[in-house]
Amino acid sequence: MKVLEGIGAILLLVGGLNWGLIGFFDFNLIAAIFGEGSIISNLIYGLVGLSALFEVLDFAFGFKSMQHRWCEMVPVKEHR
Repeated sequence: MKVLEGIGAILLLVGGLNWGLIGFFDFNLIAAIFGEGSIISNLIYGLVGLSALFEVLDFAFGFKSMQHRWCEMVPVKEHR
């Protein structure tokens, strides 16, 4: 699952940077590299969308499990 989360994070970074370039400079990096409307560009856009959907669902339904994982990592000291 950690590999999937890592891939999703990378795809979200790529998508976010691409949208930032489009918004500020009217430059689509993915289209410039792979071609406008090419299969690879469409695949990357689709994967970015799926990773965003995965992150939304993970946040909406997996937040407590993520919080539980963080709490397990921090040792709790008992006061006497």
